Amino acid sequence: MEKGSITVDGVSLTVSGLGHDWFEVSLIPTTLELTTIGKAEVGTHVNLEVDIIAKYVERLMSQTAEDSGQ
Repeated sequence: MEKGSITVDGVSLTVSGLGHDWFEVSLIPTTLELTTIGKAEVGTHVNLEVDIIAKYVERLMSQTAEDSGQ
């Protein structure tokens, strides 16, 4: 969910862009210095957690729009 949050290896981040099979976050230098994110290389496995409430709200709003014919 764009503008929602995602947790990468325990670091909560705001989603700044979203595609079908990708997401983007904006990082500040302090986050890169004080977490493992700044040391991760392409292909590194990380733990991802998404804001589950945002997923339910998005699904509910989608269903409501379908029900009202929008």
